[in-house]
Amino acid sequence: DWDDIPPSSALEEISEEEAVQIIAEPLLPLQSSTLQDYVDHSETLAKLVHLGVFDLSQVEKRQKAGQLLLTLDFEKDIKKILLFLKDVGVEDNQLGSFLTKNPYILGEDLEALETRVAYLKSKKFGKAEIAQMVSRAPYLLLFSVERLDNRLGFFKNELGLSVRKTKDLVIRLPRLLTGKLEPVKENIQVCQIELGFQHNEIQHIVFKTPKILTASKKRLRQTFDYLHNVMGIPHDMLTRFPQVFNSKLLRIKERHLFLRFLGRAQYDPAQPSYVSLDQLVSLPDEVFCAEIAKASIQDFEKFLKTL
Repeated sequence: DWDDIPPSSALEEISEEEAVQIIAEPLLPLQSSTLQDYVDHSETLAKLVHLGVFDLSQVEKRQKAGQLLLTLDFEKDIKKILLFLKDVGVEDNQLGSFLTKNPYILGEDLEALETRVAYLKSKKFGKAEIAQMVSRAPYLLLFSVERLDNRLGFFKNELGLSVRKTKDLVIRLPRLLTGKLEPVKENIQVCQIELGFQHNEIQHIVFKTPKILTASKKRLRQTFDYLHNVMGIPHDMLTRFPQVFNSKLLRIKERHLFLRFLGRAQYDPAQPSYVSLDQLVSLPDEVFCAEIAKASIQDFEKFLKTL
């Protein structure tokens, strides 16, 4: 999982495993191998299970989460956090998967959590936007205000985006605020130095398809190599349709080779039989065959067997 737990300092980079170690040692050692054995003895666990909040077998996989839960009191510690999450906008039907991914939030200080939400509001994130971000990046609220601020600043400065566009970027891919920054820096460099995109092109690509910032570098290079060097697609066209980088390379290859076989592989918008990259990758097979290749799906399947 690309999500990351916050380290002690806003700029320090540590792994999720290390971060979990930071959580205070339990008062109650876990003698048993499964949390289920504790449900009868722990009112807190029993209530959480009853609420349908937890997938206990998943929570167990998270380091020290079991011990943490056994030290908490449902009425005193947990209830207020559940009410807080509801207030932030985590839906009842999302609460279970949220807490299964991030049980640690139940041990957080309520005031600290409220301060982080207040910070996001001060940055003009709306209530619905905050709810969406917290639901999609469950660790988000474990991050100090200082670290969240550093993250927003990083994306704004590194990509040269306006405040509004920076906001829009992290609303669409909130795990950018919780994941490691190194891979992101590397991907920006790969786009610039290896793939030869201009700064303004990278801004546009990232803004349209934020996932590029966290994509595997190998995949980025291979996809670019095929599109640019084999299919002859220029940089400005790739900038216009960056979603092509989210597609499986095999799909691009199969469709391109089929079009080439039919004499229809025309990616120049000035030509009458122009095929846009968007049409090439996003249409379902049936539609791609009927509208773009002007062939039957059987022809396409037969062709793929020859590859």
